[in-house]
Amino acid sequence: MSTIAAQLSDSLASVVETVGPSVVRIEGGRSIPSSGIAWSQDHVVTASHPLEREEELQVGLSDGTVLDATLVGRDPATDLAVLKVSEPRLTPARFADAGSLKVGHLLLALARPGKSTRALLGMASAIGADWRTHGGGKLDQYLQLDIGRQPGFSGGAIATVGGEVIGLGTAGLSRGTVLAIPRATLQRVVDAILSHGNIRRGFLGVGVFPVRLPASVQQQLSQGSGALVISVQPGSAAEQGGLLLGDVLLSLDGKPVTQPSELVSLLDEDRVGKALGAQILRGGVLQQLQLTVGTRS
Repeated sequence: MSTIAAQLSDSLASVVETVGPSVVRIEGGRSIPSSGIAWSQDHVVTASHPLEREEELQVGLSDGTVLDATLVGRDPATDLAVLKVSEPRLTPARFADAGSLKVGHLLLALARPGKSTRALLGMASAIGADWRTHGGGKLDQYLQLDIGRQPGFSGGAIATVGGEVIGLGTAGLSRGTVLAIPRATLQRVVDAILSHGNIRRGFLGVGVFPVRLPASVQQQLSQGSGALVISVQPGSAAEQGGLLLGDVLLSLDGKPVTQPSELVSLLDEDRVGKALGAQILRGGVLQQLQLTVGTRS
């Protein structure tokens, strides 16, 4: 073995030894356990999708100790959940931002589906800006790994070869792809769950469908399509704001709405409770409304 390969091998083994005690086993599904990361001495952050039950949860530590745990809350839109263990005996992970990470950098995925730490070596295969999940959750950075889906690895730690945990691994947000949920997203979601038990997201109470705009409107707005309102929930923010069936929502808070996913992305937690200007097309006439963003009850 060459000197460089030996040094890399020793470095990877050292990362497993360093980070491993902060990776725990989560007994919360019907089949193979999932993994989690010690966030504090008595809280664990893990992936939401493997948790098939919310009671009789247990957390297994690196020394073989098994602690009872309760679910504090979960956010399926970012695939995160927070558990509290019965005793403050966890070893919190040392998190770091992935700002200097580049495509091609080696990363370790660490998990504990059994009693011992397991590791997979991969690389950062794609890095992008913030990314909106299908459920409307926001990841502060898109970080894709080239490792395949492995049973029990969701909820585990993604670490650099320097031993810094830069995210939580999950296969639950993008089909066939393993992503690392970055530290900034973990901090925001965990703080919200610990404070409120969930993540508040905006809700208008409308069903929309993409529709092509008349040529005259396209030319006037430099926008090819809008969101046709096909349902309005009684008592919702949309009804209170005056949206009607058949209206075409063109923009919200000055941002174009050309399809349902764009509307979802605009209804983040920062806009809850705020009155936003909405431009609509009603009967061929452009109009302005004020919609106060609510939350889903």
